[in-house]
Amino acid sequence: MSTPSLRLPRLSLSAVAAALVAAGALALPHVAQAQTLGGASGPAGDAGKVEKCDAPKGTLAVVEPQDAVLQSLLKIGLQSPTGMIRLIVQQSNCFQIVERGAAFQNLMQERALAADGQMQGGQNVGKGQMVAADFVVTPSVVFSNPNAGGVGGGLAGFGGALGLFGAIAGGLKFKEAQTSMTMADTRSGIQVAAAEGSAQKTDFNIGAVLFGGGAGAALGGYTSTAEGKIVSASFLDNWNKIVLAIRDNPSLIQAKGSAASQANAAGSAKAGAGNAGDVYLPKIAGVKAYKTASEGAVVATLGKSDEVIYGGEEKDGFMKVETAKGTAWVKALMMRKQ
Repeated sequence: MSTPSLRLPRLSLSAVAAALVAAGALALPHVAQAQTLGGASGPAGDAGKVEKCDAPKGTLAVVEPQDAVLQSLLKIGLQSPTGMIRLIVQQSNCFQIVERGAAFQNLMQERALAADGQMQGGQNVGKGQMVAADFVVTPSVVFSNPNAGGVGGGLAGFGGALGLFGAIAGGLKFKEAQTSMTMADTRSGIQVAAAEGSAQKTDFNIGAVLFGGGAGAALGGYTSTAEGKIVSASFLDNWNKIVLAIRDNPSLIQAKGSAASQANAAGSAKAGAGNAGDVYLPKIAGVKAYKTASEGAVVATLGKSDEVIYGGEEKDGFMKVETAKGTAWVKALMMRKQ
């Protein structure tokens, strides 16, 4: 007697996922949307294009991520994202890119050859030609634990944020990818823009966005793997949000700290300040030593080699000193510590 076969109804992938979500068996975590300085939030316009500026706002260098980030990317078959990010920045027309990556060694090699006399005459390669980076951009990406449990391994972890069905079909190697970009003024070190967030598409093609078609083989895994597509989409979204935050700003230079920062500096202990008993010398001959902390009665006129003893007190730009002719006040900017 034959055993009747058990026939199970066919369920579509979407039906299975919907049933799991409805039953509460599939936890879909909240993924924070990208945020930028300036208050922008939510998707940065069309995720399938690069936001643009009318004209460059200066020069920019893309910094290599920290070693830990590069190692994490290598584990999922992705190289450094700086090449891809440079292409995105170039397409945006917001900055001129200066070379500070691997090719920088080649630039220095050319200068070394010129300095060593190995180049033909008239090549005009040497010092004083390179352009400084006005700003630096530092990218970062963090992958969460891939052991999300549940259906398909990474299914529960990705949820709606990174594409439920892309997670199942693609067999993604991480639970979540969170990327960020920060941009800082190279001269002052002050951060001028930042963005962070997660992508939502596994069918994203950075090559198509940058080159208008299926090109972009040089971008490697960022165009050919589900993991790379998610990371590249997230970095593009980060940059688009930075562009939206800065492109209407006529100047991004942050030459000084805020008024509060300057007040903090003025109220702090003076860097490099001398101690009572230190010996000082005039920077030039003819420095006047006054009776009070003002340009009033003169006690002595100091020669360039006349030593004075600092009394440990400063007032209105003058410092109290002991001279050969007694106590006096001299302008602090005219003195140097021996």
